[in-house]
Amino acid sequence: MAKTAKRHRCIDCGSTTARWAGRCPTCGEWNTLVEESALGPLVRAVDELDLSGMPVPLSSVDLSEAAAVPTGVEEFDRVLSGGLVPGSVTLLGGEPGIGKSTLLLQVLAARAAAGHRVLLVSAEESAHQVRLRAERLGPVPPGLLILSATDVGQVISAVVESEPDLLVIDSIQAVAVGPATPGERRATGVPGSIGQVRECADQLVGLAKARQVATVLVGHVTKDGSLAGPRALEHMVDTVLSFEGDRHHALRLLLAVKHRFGPTGELGLFEMGDQGLNRVDDPGRLLLGDRLTGVPGGVVLPALQGRRTLMVELQALVAPMGQAQPKRSVVGLDAGRLVMTLAVLTRHAGLPMHAVDVFASVAGGIRVTEPAADLALALAVASASTGVALPADLAAVGEVGLAGEVRQVSNLPRRLEEAERLGFGRVVVPASAPGGPSGVELIRVDTVAEAVGRFGCRDARGA
Repeated sequence: MAKTAKRHRCIDCGSTTARWAGRCPTCGEWNTLVEESALGPLVRAVDELDLSGMPVPLSSVDLSEAAAVPTGVEEFDRVLSGGLVPGSVTLLGGEPGIGKSTLLLQVLAARAAAGHRVLLVSAEESAHQVRLRAERLGPVPPGLLILSATDVGQVISAVVESEPDLLVIDSIQAVAVGPATPGERRATGVPGSIGQVRECADQLVGLAKARQVATVLVGHVTKDGSLAGPRALEHMVDTVLSFEGDRHHALRLLLAVKHRFGPTGELGLFEMGDQGLNRVDDPGRLLLGDRLTGVPGGVVLPALQGRRTLMVELQALVAPMGQAQPKRSVVGLDAGRLVMTLAVLTRHAGLPMHAVDVFASVAGGIRVTEPAADLALALAVASASTGVALPADLAAVGEVGLAGEVRQVSNLPRRLEEAERLGFGRVVVPASAPGGPSGVELIRVDTVAEAVGRFGCRDARGA
């Protein structure tokens, strides 16, 4: 009887070949071909799934199979267009300590309280540590299961045995494949290395699809997203969520960077408290509650975050130059746009910004990088430079060009509606802006010099 040929699979790109070779013929990586019999029962089970059906009309596809199941955490469900889809894989990224574990523990508790069976794989903390956090958040439902393990094989066995509806891995950088048996080839390296992260994620994605378990992977990233682990997984998962905020402030933002089951424009807002994360219905209370009026250097900007408008205060401080070179410092803003704005003010508005130190920030821990903040930033700096306070009911929005012109911005009507709701009676906008709500006076300007001169913030030499 002829011996059946054994296929080999590349653990890096997933392609197969009839015989082993030192280099994968598809991706070119060395020593990545592994005999399929050594890849474990999960991969074989996934490969045996019948995915070769005949083409069908797109209109006949049953959408009920991709229906989202609410988690019970409203802001979380809002970002996910209703909840988590069975069999989907979601990557939740954010800086360490920002509150990812707290958020997902609340999601698990809410789902378990609704009668679902959920499983938390805690690869970084012990079960006792997780229980202490859960006690602070509220009652612990009996349907919330926990497994403290770092071996992905243990995770797969636990899922097969317990059959949960929702699986959370905290975090993907702390789990790894177990040691290889004699004759078996697996990814090497410490947990969190690129090889381990990819292979663990590949097995967990296959597990989620094969057993229709909604899965959430937690990944730690730095501010610039430079850590290799989570970035390498973005193409493998269905949804990528970013959990952001300043740990020194209470406000947290949840944003979908990628979402295969809905739009990515929704924004979830949370406030970190002693009993976990609470929903924020009116962010203006947090962002503008402590604002001082009548002080030079402050102006309010209707900033767009996702599909929501946040009224944030831009603050600027201008001081005599203390070193040989002028200092430019920003918090929550794009440093490059501050430098450009200062150059425009110097060249086109007559404000000598080349010989002073300038500090600019967004109060409340919000980060604003959109060009629509240029006009508000210019007015804040001009106000701080001349010592002339801007009106308390004034907001400003517009992009500034290098010629000093003020340009149109996106979704201006939505910004103006939020400004009117919070009681701002005047908004400085580009001259080409469309009409706004009846309760808001639009101050149309063509140039930065016109905007600065309109409120007496222009230097005498540029008058």
